[in-house]
Amino acid sequence: MTEEAPICEHFQRAAELIGKRWNPQVVRALQTGSTRFGDLRATIPHISDGLLSERLKELEHEGIVSREVTPSTPVLIEYHLTERGRDLTKVMDELGSWAERWAGTPV
Repeated sequence: MTEEAPICEHFQRAAELIGKRWNPQVVRALQTGSTRFGDLRATIPHISDGLLSERLKELEHEGIVSREVTPSTPVLIEYHLTERGRDLTKVMDELGSWAERWAGTPV
């Protein structure tokens, strides 16, 4: 009997980050140009304001998203993908291609 190698810890961490509910949708929405909270909320159906705020903070903590505050009246807050986040869009594009091909097809 052969022993299977454990999953690489880096792969595991990445899978947990991307596999967390709503994270892929937030990255995808930022990739397509949405930058303000209201725009993101409108682009991602069924996500609550609280959960969107939580996911943005998590992705910012992970270095995927940056938050830019412009002092004005009212204050303008925009979110952008960092270099790390833009690199992740390659994965999102591939996932999108896979989804178009297979996700809607019955097993």
